[in-house]
Amino acid sequence: MKKSKPKFSIIVPVYNTEKYLKRCLDSIKGQTFSDYEVILVNDGSKDNSKDIIEKYPYKAINQKNQGLSMARNNGVKEAKGEYIIFLDSDDYIEKDLLKKINESLDNKPDVVRYQIKETFDDKDPVSYLEKTFKDIDGEEAFKLITTYHFVENAWAYAIKRDYYLKEKFSFKKDTYHEDFGLIPLVIIKAKIVNSIDYCGYCYYQRDGSIMNNSDYAKTKKKVTDFYNHYLYLKKEIEKTSLNKTYFMSFISNSLILKITELKGKDYKEMLAKLKKDKVFSYILTDSLGRKIKKIILKISPKLYHRGI
Repeated sequence: MKKSKPKFSIIVPVYNTEKYLKRCLDSIKGQTFSDYEVILVNDGSKDNSKDIIEKYPYKAINQKNQGLSMARNNGVKEAKGEYIIFLDSDDYIEKDLLKKINESLDNKPDVVRYQIKETFDDKDPVSYLEKTFKDIDGEEAFKLITTYHFVENAWAYAIKRDYYLKEKFSFKKDTYHEDFGLIPLVIIKAKIVNSIDYCGYCYYQRDGSIMNNSDYAKTKKKVTDFYNHYLYLKKEIEKTSLNKTYFMSFISNSLILKITELKGKDYKEMLAKLKKDKVFSYILTDSLGRKIKKIILKISPKLYHRGI
């Protein structure tokens, strides 16, 4: 008898995370809902991550180092589940996450959002509990989600695989902020989006992670990549019949904030580029507060965001 496809495919990219990997995989193993598959993509780890992976009964892909984007993309190619969940290998999930997501699927949503908890080595966790909703379209969901702390993080959503494949979604190779370059489209193009109240994803903050690296050369690449993601999102949203106003304001504001990480000449050159591209023109001015914000941003993004 042919086995039906699993409800969930959990895709876990792994790169040199031996210190955290067991916790991550044990959190999957301990789920109270059992209809899932796990796809571990070992992205050329040089530590003992491969040895840890081999101790678990999950599908493993061993590849040369290609980066997080390609690890996720290759995992999706192998996925058979109805819904895809991305789990970073230094993070972990609470035991009822799959159960709670499954309980929310009666309306067959394209996307389900769940609540996030930041965890640390030296202080208590911080939970982000948001307003929940059900059965709304991607445009409305995008407006709600973008008022929250985490927006474009791929690991904050369960995504229907058929929808993901139909739209030909994929993460851009060899870039930082690959989530920003994709997930806003995943949200806004969805026909049905749910958000549940279960705080099920534990986002671990560690000093040596990609996003916490303080090397300025990497900072410059991150900003450049972010800019290129912005251009891609702008191009893709223009192909749709969706209302673009709020989407463009969000990605424009995100880019303007991002360039404040640059210094001196680099900052001035990128700011000039944004003004030439008319990025500031997309910022909403539908309230007095937003009008004032736009005026200050046009004068100086660093003045608004950093007080300098």
